Amino acid sequence: MKTILFIFLLLLKTASTWSQSEWGLSYQLKTGFLAAHKGEMAMLPEQIAWASEFSCFKHLHRKDSWIESYKDPTVGATLFMGSVGNNDILGRYLALYGFAELPILVKKNFELDWKFGTGLGLTNRKYDSIFNPLNIAIGSHVNMLVVMALKAKYRFKKNSISLALDITHFSNSAFQVPNLGLNVPYLSLGYSRKINVIKKTSISVSTLRYKKIYFGGLGIFSLKELMPYGVRKFPIYAATIFSRVIFNAKAGVELGLDLISNQAHFDFEPLVDKTQWSILQLGVYAAYLVPLNRVHFMFGMGSYVRDWYTPDGLLYHRIGFRYQGDNGLFSHVAIKSHWAKADYLELGIGYLLNARRSNKKEIRPGCFL
Repeated sequence: MKTILFIFLLLLKTASTWSQSEWGLSYQLKTGFLAAHKGEMAMLPEQIAWASEFSCFKHLHRKDSWIESYKDPTVGATLFMGSVGNNDILGRYLALYGFAELPILVKKNFELDWKFGTGLGLTNRKYDSIFNPLNIAIGSHVNMLVVMALKAKYRFKKNSISLALDITHFSNSAFQVPNLGLNVPYLSLGYSRKINVIKKTSISVSTLRYKKIYFGGLGIFSLKELMPYGVRKFPIYAATIFSRVIFNAKAGVELGLDLISNQAHFDFEPLVDKTQWSILQLGVYAAYLVPLNRVHFMFGMGSYVRDWYTPDGLLYHRIGFRYQGDNGLFSHVAIKSHWAKADYLELGIGYLLNARRSNKKEIRPGCFL
């Protein structure tokens, strides 16, 4: 969890790569319901979910940079406080996450944004075999939070009002079971006000050239727990080779090959003899990339071409982000899942083989690096 927090802070720092910008504060009132994505969760939704979000944001401005390509995005940090639809069993949540709002449509004072955020959340009610056995969704007090939203804003002078529809996800990615996870669709009404203009600027030029094919590799490690609760955590080792193309400042595609050794598969059908060779999984995947300067959001889907026991089906999914360095190295954080069921949290380090020569920094007048 410390690694997730470190990457979250890195994401926030990078996304707000200092430019001429305006900063401000906002508040959102959210209401929604718990979506029971598994049949065994049908008894959990009992109440309407209510939440409040307090945010500090920067509205970035800069010509001739990745910021202009995104039509002046907004980045910031949010404090989430609220319920998820069952106070007695699932409890209440306190969370902190970093976010980016990328404009899809801008017309005079109106703006339609796509929002993505990730961070950490705390709950006061987790699974307990004696005191809270009905909480089959969340097995730990600390969980990862992912938010995706469509947000409509209307601006007037320094103020704006907003209406948003989001899906908020809490889980620990099977680090501690049970971990079916929580998916809560929220409808929110918000108000924000810009406080001040920051004139000092510091822009880093995009680390990768557009329309160039890159090749690289990635090493991944994770831990996963299976029922019964608290017995043992299994390590997962994975390696990926891939090719990547960044088409422009807003879009890229990655194709890759995954080799996965999931030690938890030894507990699947325990009467069947298994070896390290037999549990190896081989998968092919494709991912869409949103290259927000050094931070690349990724949304991928893959299929196993070698999986002798198929404990989770043929398809798998991956959602997360990477931080791209100047020397070709990058860090990787993603949730690997099978549809709505989280498999494990991927933590990895990778390298782009042919990136080093193409990474050059430009210093523009008025920029502080």
